[in-house]
Amino acid sequence: VVWRFLLLLLSVTLPESLLFVSTLDGSLHAVSKQTGDIKWTLREDPIIQVPVYLTEPGFLPDPNDGSLYVLGGKHKEGLMKLPFTIPELVQAAPCRSSDGILYTGKKQDVWFVVDPETGEKQTSLTTSTSDSICPNSPLLYIGRTEYVVTMFDTKTQELRWNATYNDYSAPPYDEKQDYKMAHLVSSGDGLVVTVDRESGDVLWSQNYGSPVIGVYLYSGDSLRHAPHLSLAMETLRFLTFSSVGNQADAHSTLKWSYQFVKEQATAQTQLVPTLYVGKLDSHLYASTSLVHHGVSLVPRGLTLARLDGPLTAEVTVRERGECEITPSTDVRYPPGSINSQKNHWLLIGKRFCFLYFYFFCFSEGNSEEVHVGKISFSPSEVLGHGSAGTFVFRGKFDDRLVAVKRILPECFEVAEREVQLLRESDTHPNVIRYFCTERDRLFTYIAIELCTATLQQYVEDPSSFPELSPITLLEQTMCGLSHLHSLNIVHRDLKPRNILLSGPSALGRVRALISDFGLCKKIPDGRSSFSLRSGIPGTEGWIAPEVLRDNPENKPTTAVDVFSAGCVFYYVISRGQHPFGDALRRQVNILSGEYSLSHFMEDLHDDVIAQDLIEQMISAEVESRPSTACVLKHPFFWSPEKQLLFFQDVSDRIEKEPADSPIVVRLETAGRLVVRTNWRMHISVPLQTDLRRFRTYKGNSVRDLLRAMRNKKHHYHELPPEVQETLGELPEGFVGYFTSRFPRLLMHTHAALQICAHERLFHPYYLPPNAK
Repeated sequence: VVWRFLLLLLSVTLPESLLFVSTLDGSLHAVSKQTGDIKWTLREDPIIQVPVYLTEPGFLPDPNDGSLYVLGGKHKEGLMKLPFTIPELVQAAPCRSSDGILYTGKKQDVWFVVDPETGEKQTSLTTSTSDSICPNSPLLYIGRTEYVVTMFDTKTQELRWNATYNDYSAPPYDEKQDYKMAHLVSSGDGLVVTVDRESGDVLWSQNYGSPVIGVYLYSGDSLRHAPHLSLAMETLRFLTFSSVGNQADAHSTLKWSYQFVKEQATAQTQLVPTLYVGKLDSHLYASTSLVHHGVSLVPRGLTLARLDGPLTAEVTVRERGECEITPSTDVRYPPGSINSQKNHWLLIGKRFCFLYFYFFCFSEGNSEEVHVGKISFSPSEVLGHGSAGTFVFRGKFDDRLVAVKRILPECFEVAEREVQLLRESDTHPNVIRYFCTERDRLFTYIAIELCTATLQQYVEDPSSFPELSPITLLEQTMCGLSHLHSLNIVHRDLKPRNILLSGPSALGRVRALISDFGLCKKIPDGRSSFSLRSGIPGTEGWIAPEVLRDNPENKPTTAVDVFSAGCVFYYVISRGQHPFGDALRRQVNILSGEYSLSHFMEDLHDDVIAQDLIEQMISAEVESRPSTACVLKHPFFWSPEKQLLFFQDVSDRIEKEPADSPIVVRLETAGRLVVRTNWRMHISVPLQTDLRRFRTYKGNSVRDLLRAMRNKKHHYHELPPEVQETLGELPEGFVGYFTSRFPRLLMHTHAALQICAHERLFHPYYLPPNAK
């Protein structure tokens, strides 16, 4: 009895013996680590507050981190996660989105100084108030930040949406420390189950009346995040109570049926992420939640089909475990029952009266293969996903490994168009290959070429593809795009995720392939543009400005793909940067023509060439963008050998031209910048000496610099050894010697000789005039 009294006394007086549980309703409960009993509660405003007068819940916030999900959207995709959180919006405000929404934000910080034994507030510290603190020890300092974001629609001149999100300031838990307990919380109510990680015994379970958002430990004199998992309500109860007949039994008889493992990969095969949508007061919220892989669970009292799931799309799970897309609100349930344990889907939700339900597809145990005609695939092997509920699985077609694209029935016409365009264009080696189409009563399935990665994955982890040249991949991409344009096909959604890398062929080559033809458009013969009657195509941040401008006189053309390709080029070369900035401001910057190519250096030959091409491709003026054929002729793709041949051909062509001829005048205009005032001052002494032996060269002349390069190239093997060593080997070293010293030489010469593009000599270097 004495020891129990001392333990009870310690649990009250020592803050280290407390856990702090934050719930959605704004309560911060100080609870005993040993029992979960509430010692005291600090009540503040709810974590999420949304005004009640907005009847349509256009946005659903995630109370865990302030993420936002948009309901509906322009293309009615269902629920999609936005690429920014409420705190990030507040940080970026004031800002304006591409669809005319004005964002304003406000951030307010407050410190609560609390007696950890009683929960009594000693004082509150803000920017405007600072009261004295009573000398009570120890004290608990709780930081809380309020983020307020407002969206105003300039088109309707109305308030679109606003919300307040509150977040506690707490650093993450130090994973190096061996924390013995695991806290499992329900995404549907306030249930918390605390488990001993080693034995699996349930130490205690408590329901705090409102969904738990965070669990914290006392660290020093402030809070620190404690690790916790959020599980679907039915999953948590199943895993906790399934082995016990009477739930009223003592906690010591309960066992946790999910085994804790340190290997993350193994854990992910057992607990799988999905999305839970709940309701607080009058508004909805969304949060990620884990379900147990292989166990079929639904709320009691609901009759659903044994094998046929609801006629809608499933939650989309990214490779990193984030949920991105959920189905539309039009959910229809076929007749049937749930008596069998072989249901292939899971319903997450607190009560059937909710209007929004979200589903996560899985197969039990072995993830049984699906066979439709000549196509088969495993639902557990998800390769990726697209818009409108499209999934891509690893599968087979006639024993050939393929990717299987599963498309919803409401997108049947889109699938038909995609297949038609694939059949028309897939003979090119840089366009994804099409194999077969099959259908059942729920989906359309398209078998296409199986690839190993996306261009985005290549950029994010280039070490996994050390043998691939980024220039080669971009050239292949443009070859595929040029092929589409030659067939009057506009892709309209070119981005790094839609450019795939094939597996090694019999020759060991990896090819870049243009894929995802869902938004492709065939321009009719005799026309050069397409209409926007069916909506704005593309992915925000990669869409050409003319697509978003309301100008019926200037209809979009194939140049929209060139613009997107220019953004892709910079993304690849800069290893992940975008010319129009971060995701939040990107499309607005595109509309205003504000870009930055800060990755490039002005004194580097390769950077000067790349910048010249990309600036043309991302030009706000459609007429200034080159065609795909013209892009492929650009010096960006020239080898050192071709560069050297070009310099030689130019020198030969202008050798006998008078000084006042149009070609020489163009070449020498602004030439002092190219030769850096006097090119002879920037070459090595042995080369200077050798040049003086035969003739006189003018140091301020571009023509004379090209002449010197040509002469030394022709007589390279007759040069003294020290000069050969200085220049390097032909052609790489030789060209590099001059272009490293005169980085603007190639692009300047190429622009000056454009007037000779019609001459046969220059056909390898320019697209002939009037050619497409």
